[in-house]
Amino acid sequence: MKTEIRLSGSGGQGLILAGIILAEGAILSNLNAVQSQSYGPEARGGASKSEVILSNKYINFPKVVKSDILISLTQKSFDEYSKDVRNNSIIIIDSGIDIKDNSNPNIYKVPILNTAKEVMKKPMTANIITLGVISSVLRYIDVEHIKYAINNRVPKGTQELNIQAFEEGRKLGSMFLKH
Repeated sequence: MKTEIRLSGSGGQGLILAGIILAEGAILSNLNAVQSQSYGPEARGGASKSEVILSNKYINFPKVVKSDILISLTQKSFDEYSKDVRNNSIIIIDSGIDIKDNSNPNIYKVPILNTAKEVMKKPMTANIITLGVISSVLRYIDVEHIKYAINNRVPKGTQELNIQAFEEGRKLGSMFLKH
């Protein structure tokens, strides 16, 4: 088993932290994981991506070439990275993104940013909501290990809010993804 995941959006959305938490949760679940990141020259608002490779075997190349799971929270990131996916990839995009070719049955529009803003009342929770959505696909990572990693990595005093955001993401994943 090997899964290549790309989380993409814009700087400031916290997707790099989400990738780190996902990798830590996978390691705690006895998987091998590598995480890498890149972002544009702008700290906030520029393009950013976090890549996570999970495997039950040795990982010999630390970068995602073709993703098995693509998460895009912005139109720009979807337009850029949707070309680099495998044929049967799962593509999870924020519901605000327009798709020109809607023929792929594995594209799921999920209201991640809207849930962060309207349900959680904290736009900065979008990254943790995204983790919850991903966890509904990656059933081989123990949910409790991801929660442990969240509590380890988020700023002190925000753990309860972030666990709540994670649970909101899990609800979204179960509602919008058919896996």
